[in-house]
Formats: sequence, structure tokens, C-alpha cells
Amino acid sequence: MPQSPLETSAGHAVPTRRVLSARRVELTDTTAAGATLRRPKPATLPARPHFSSGPCAKPPGWSPSRIDTRSLGRSHRSALGKARLQETIERTKALLQLPADYRLGIVPASDTGAVEMALWALLGPKPVTMLAWESFGAGWVTDVSKQLKLKAEVRTADYGQIAELGGIDPASDVVFTWNGTTSGVRVPNADWIAEDRTGLTICDATSAAFAQRIDWPKIDVGTFSWQKALGGEGGHGMLVLSPRAVERLKQAQTNRPLPKIFRLTKGGALIEGVFKGETINTPSMLAVEDWLVALDWAERVGGLDALIARADANAGALDRWVAASDWIQHLTGDPAIRSNTSVCLQFADRADEEANKARQKAIVKLLEVEDAAYDIGAYRDAPPGIRIWCGATVDTGDIEKLGPWLDWAWEATA
Repeated sequence: MPQSPLETSAGHAVPTRRVLSARRVELTDTTAAGATLRRPKPATLPARPHFSSGPCAKPPGWSPSRIDTRSLGRSHRSALGKARLQETIERTKALLQLPADYRLGIVPASDTGAVEMALWALLGPKPVTMLAWESFGAGWVTDVSKQLKLKAEVRTADYGQIAELGGIDPASDVVFTWNGTTSGVRVPNADWIAEDRTGLTICDATSAAFAQRIDWPKIDVGTFSWQKALGGEGGHGMLVLSPRAVERLKQAQTNRPLPKIFRLTKGGALIEGVFKGETINTPSMLAVEDWLVALDWAERVGGLDALIARADANAGALDRWVAASDWIQHLTGDPAIRSNTSVCLQFADRADEEANKARQKAIVKLLEVEDAAYDIGAYRDAPPGIRIWCGATVDTGDIEKLGPWLDWAWEATA
């Protein structure tokens, strides 16, 4: 089996407080005095400098006071708790414009938990094709080949590229990410997925949902998390199942053991409660209520079409800045496969990778000190550079204000 050139994601390290080096403190002081810069420090800061690719910016106007607290301290199995969970499912399904016969459920462990649940519960009866063009996709390759020990056709591409999508066996189950959060690459469409397929498509859509036009009839299993495109809290995933996926769950009998949090069937029947608000384990009702606030905002601004338009406008504003700068470039050169959410940029001069890694860290620290941008470093396995979240909860005006700060930080860290 071909080996993936990508590093497997090992999860996120626990954030720690960092102390600026003597060089950074000196630089901050001298730049504040304006003594060593070729350009002055920008006069206007982004109103909300939250450009992290996860957890992502809260919706504009978000406040803790908007959270309905009636369900807090109550059982999730109470009438109120189940009603709020069912409302979450129904409104999310409507916002995503899922087909009427698709099921949507709340599952444990964020998007990762949802993907793992699908892989362990569904794969095995048919051949498997794995598509990976970033670290999390590479992680699913590892799970399938080394943990489930299934033989699979593996197609990979390096950061900024996309795997070959043509000629996939329609009898094969296909696992892929719609949008590569760590590489800034997305599939251009779902035309490559066969209409008459007999295999299932399993799609990690966590940084695409609510920002990109997903062809759901071509997707049999979809997953996403609350902390991405609508700025919810972490810890919960959502699982989309087509009727074909449900039939596979009912019919497929595997010898592998499944932990309780992965089980979607009992006695050969689907556990329907999972898709009606009867969660497998105890959810955070605070996170549920926060997600309902995000849904309120999304519906108020105009629904899915408006969310996609906002993300496109943000990515367009960032692209205009990139085109005018000589020190930064898109990691994804082809606009047809370039993300409009997790936009990944690399340094134009890539002769010295170690120097670029140091420059990246210096830029990220300086902009955080200035409250101009938070958490914009490139993913640790990706080429050195910066990554800007352009999803719908970010305001285009803040993207436009960010550009001059990026140019200033580049010169300040020379």
C-alpha cells in the first residue's frame, strides 16, 4: 500500500502561557517607538482579531447574555433537555439544507469522534479508497490501515495539492475531507462521485459545512463539529447519515468489537433516539445552548446562502491583500480547489525552512501582543506561513484591517 507523505495529526497540544524572548521584547519596544520600521504601525485594529481555524470566531454580536440558561443544571433526559437537543438537530438540518430522508445526530468527541464512529461502524464489507491531502485525512488513512487493518487504495497529495479524483471504483467506500483545514484545499465539487455507486462516501466536512456548497445527495456519511464554521464550543460532533448508510448499518455484521460511544445499532436496528436528541452520552447543555445562539444568528443573517456569501467575501478580501504583497503566497495555487474558510498562506521565499519557522512564530507572537490577530500560525505539519480563518462568523472589514498589520509584522520581524 502506498505510504502517505503527510504526518498524522496527533491532536492539539494543551495551550501554555509563553514568555516573550528578550529579542521579542526589545523588538516590540523599538517598533512602538517607530525607530526601526519602514512603515508605521497601522492605526486601526480589527474589531475582533479572532482568526483561529478552530475553535473559530463567535458570531458577530455574541455575548454570554444571549445564552438561554434554563436547561443548565437540568438532566439532558428531562423533557426540557430532550426538547432543546431535538431543536438543535432539526434547526441544524434545516440550515444545512439536508435531504428530508437524511438523519442527523449529536455524537461525542467532536468531528473526530463522528468520523471514527463512521469508520469503525461502516467499513469492512466493501473495498475502501482513502483520499488524503492534509494531516487529518492522513489520520483517517492510519486508522483504516493500521487500526482497522483494512486493505485500501490510498491516494495522497502534499499540502496545497489535491489527490487524483478520477477513476474511483463506484463499488468502493470512499473516505475524504471536503475541505482540508490544515492545507487550505477543498474538493471543487462532487462531480467525481458516481451517481450509481454501490459503495458509501464518508466525508469529513467540518471546515466546509455552513461555508461551502456541499452536494449532500452525493454524501452518505457527513461529519462536522460545532467549533468550526459557526463558532460553537468544542466537544460535540454531528453525524449525517443517508438512507444508504442506514441500510449498511442495519445489514453489516462485523466481528470487531465496538465501544458504547460508537454503537449506532442494536439488534440489527438503528438506534433512532440518537437522531432525536437522545444522545449516547451526557452532552454539555451549555454548549448546546451556545450552539442554538449560533443558529439564531445564522438564520437571522439569511441562512446558508448568506453564510456562504460571507465566507466568500472574506476569502476574496484576503486574496486581494495576498495579490498585492510580495512576501506571501497562497499555499494552494489553484483557486478552483482553494478553501474559503481555512486559507493557508506560505512565505514567498522558501529557501530556509528553519528561518521561516522562526519568522512565523515571531509574527504570530507580535500580532497577538498587539491584539491585531490571534492564533494565525500555519498548522505544525504544514509549510511555514500563516493561516487565516475566513468563515462566516468573521467580518470582512476585519480581514481588510488585518492586511496592513500582517505587512507591518513581516517588516518588524526581519
